[in-house]
Amino acid sequence: MTTFAIVHGAGDVGWSWHLVAAALEAKGHTTIAPDLPTEDESKDLTDWASTVVNALPSTSDVVVVGHSFGGFTAPLVAQQVNASALVLVTAMLPKPGETPGAWWENAGYTDSGLEDQFWHDVPADLAEESQKRERGVSETAMAKPWPLTAMPDVPTHFILCTEDRFFTPEFMRGVVADRLPGVEPVELAAGHCAQLSKPNELAELLAHYAR
Repeated sequence: MTTFAIVHGAGDVGWSWHLVAAALEAKGHTTIAPDLPTEDESKDLTDWASTVVNALPSTSDVVVVGHSFGGFTAPLVAQQVNASALVLVTAMLPKPGETPGAWWENAGYTDSGLEDQFWHDVPADLAEESQKRERGVSETAMAKPWPLTAMPDVPTHFILCTEDRFFTPEFMRGVVADRLPGVEPVELAAGHCAQLSKPNELAELLAHYAR
């Protein structure tokens, strides 16, 4: 069966994906969701990608999933392992040479002004635990240019969360059209942390990208 290599977002941890992982594993798949060295100033995006690659039990039939800031790292993983597919979940989409720090202005991001942009649809106990596990992000990772010359040449998909208050659907549709031409987003009725609010529904979508 397929191995799902999950790349969590900035300030997050692999734990956030435990419900999705359980749902995928119940279908016979394997999942890994390692904690990335996001706070280590000696590490950059390539090191984050290596953390994921090194956690894989095999590089055969891997679907790479990148969430939010993970959109900068997941393509690096997908290229290294020649992934079966790359799935980006309400994710930042980089351009060659772009730094994560510059992405916001380049992509035309504006704050929605809405309250509780991350956990508004997450069950209270999971939201509380998620907030306890929040971490920082190194300036090194934010300042170094994205190293690829293009997105990896693998089947690529985008899951757009229609109730996202952080990366609003209107904003993300424009980003996908600009930066992933030819890719039609698949919509999921969930907020930014769909892995905690709609884990079974998200797992069902991901399972479709397994061979």
